[in-house]
Formats: sequence, structure tokens, C-alpha cells
Amino acid sequence: MGKLNNQQVIQSLTSAFGDRISVPSEPYGLLTFETSAENISEVLRFLKEDKELKFNYLTDITGIHYPEQKLSLGVIYHLHSLSNNVRVRIKVFIDGDAPHIPTATKLWEGANWMERETYDFFGIIFDGHPNLVRVLNVDDMTVFPMRREHPLEDPNRVDKKDYFFGR
Repeated sequence: MGKLNNQQVIQSLTSAFGDRISVPSEPYGLLTFETSAENISEVLRFLKEDKELKFNYLTDITGIHYPEQKLSLGVIYHLHSLSNNVRVRIKVFIDGDAPHIPTATKLWEGANWMERETYDFFGIIFDGHPNLVRVLNVDDMTVFPMRREHPLEDPNRVDKKDYFFGR
């Protein structure tokens, strides 16, 4: 295959998964695509175990929240093929009312803490995770602070009044 590039990666993915891979783009040269929660485990396994692609390093798992969308929560995966020096970003959007997605800990043990952090801040449940409990916030916290469900500022703060800023 020679030096691996984004086009070869997306061709391999399209050959293996067809329309289960969607919205491919390359913002700032980073190959980005979407798949579904039903397909994410199979896509991650393919990227990691394919003899040509070798995306063996899980850089990050995090969440995003778009409350105006029907599938309001997203899980973002960043993978790196160390031997090919190529990176990919995978986005999976899920229902914010039932935020379930399979765990990646079966492929990368390092996913453990990343998934716990994503659960802690976004409330995304990683099915099959060995110990999905809060990792940074207090255990009895009832909200997920990175969701865009709360006002950004306390409306009662007196130091934020417009007249202090000449408005």
C-alpha cells in the first residue's frame, strides 16, 4: 500500500462498511467520519486490527452535546496509526434521553478512564464498561456538567450588571 493517506483509509472503510460510514471530511487534514452506536465496536476493531491500517493507539474519547439536535449527544474517538503516522476522528451521535454506546475497553484498556470521564461529564453510558462510576465529580452529583442544560452564569451576580460595563 505504500505510505498510508486519508483516501486509502476511507476507501478501506467504505469497502468494509459501505454506507455504515458517513459524512467523511478532512478538516485541517484530519480524516473525520460518522458511524452509529450499533457499528462503532466493529469499526474500531477493524481500524485497530487491519494489517494495513494499524490504528493501534486510542488517543482520546470524549463527548459533545448539541441540545438542538434530535441525536443530541456525541461520542468522539481519536485514533492514531503510529506505524503509518495517520490519525482519524470518529463521531457517533446518540439519543440524549437514552445515551448508550458500547464500551471500547475490550479493545483498549486505556479507554477505561476516558469513558468514565465522558460518563462523569456528559452522562453517556458505555455498555459493558467494567466500572462505570464518576471519576472526577462527587459521587452524589445528579447532573452532568458538560451538557448544555444550565445557564452559563448566575443571573443574580451583581458584578455582571450592564451599567458596570457602560451598557
